[in-house]
Amino acid sequence: MPEMYFRVTWPDGSAQRCYSPSLVIEDYLRPGESYPVAEFVRRSDEALTIASNRVREKYGFACTSAAAMRDEIWARAKGYPDGDVTVVSFERP
Repeated sequence: MPEMYFRVTWPDGSAQRCYSPSLVIEDYLRPGESYPVAEFVRRSDEALTIASNRVREKYGFACTSAAAMRDEIWARAKGYPDGDVTVVSFERP
């Protein structure tokens, strides 16, 4: 599967490099766009769930890296009751 990374900045300006096991993230987020934290969490959660399911369909097991990334995004988002997350870039390894 084609995997990719997406870089984001959180409301406090801190950066994070996120992982997706599928290019489906491109259907949910756009580089240069900012999303309210809750919307970013919703979009990334949905995309990473689909990506993990694509891995399951192809290999017979879900992608634990996608699940871990979802958990990390959820945990980090709890620290930002408001503000925007900006998608900086997409990167393919």
